[in-house]
Amino acid sequence: MASGCGDPHKERRSPETDFIGISHPVQESWTIRLAITESGVKRGIIEAGHGEAYRTTSGNEHHLDHGINVTLFDITGNPSTTITADKAVIHDNQDIEAQGDVVITSGGSTVIKTEYVKRTSKDKMIRSDRFVTIIKPDQTITGQGFESDQSLKKYRIFRGSGNAFIK
Repeated sequence: MASGCGDPHKERRSPETDFIGISHPVQESWTIRLAITESGVKRGIIEAGHGEAYRTTSGNEHHLDHGINVTLFDITGNPSTTITADKAVIHDNQDIEAQGDVVITSGGSTVIKTEYVKRTSKDKMIRSDRFVTIIKPDQTITGQGFESDQSLKKYRIFRGSGNAFIK
């Protein structure tokens, strides 16, 4: 009895991927750990429970969920800022968009809470246009939008209000 299989050495062909559309992932992974690098130097770590890679008209995107944890390093390589969120999108240029219960901490003394942030790799700034709460040991400030350097040392809040205790 003969089989219907051909000779694998004569019938080589590439996988058919034309059916993968822009709304379908080209790759899916679990327990993810990605490095953010700049000229070969590690500038951050991104961890997530699940992720999907997509091809878009502007390049590739990684959509992450299930416990996002982004650790950004300072110039000396020490962890300086942590961002946690429900979901994140990592773009080809290493811009990071995080959303859903976003909490940003730096040095334990500054905590920023919002629903959405974007960290741009070009200028190392963190921005949001959503409602934000900035908590420091002696003050709580709220507003609609903010921008900050990634170490949270210098920040600007838009349409702000809050309470501060002056000694």
